[in-house]
Amino acid sequence: MSSVIIVSKATQKQIDDLPQEIQERVDQKIQSLTDDPRPNGATKLKGSKNEYRIRVGDTEFDTKLTM
Repeated sequence: MSSVIIVSKATQKQIDDLPQEIQERVDQKIQSLTDDPRPNGATKLKGSKNEYRIRVGDTEFDTKLTM
């Protein structure tokens, strides 16, 4: 099942501030979430039902699943 990914303005600003190479890796990872919203290595955030932290190299970002 394919999902829609929405990136908040704050998250997009953080991505835009990264070096170009890392931006591309983060963008690829975000796009891959449409097919697998909880990839291997995703860490469930404590105190939440559907929020996960995903790492791309040294960069981490949080995702929220809405179903």
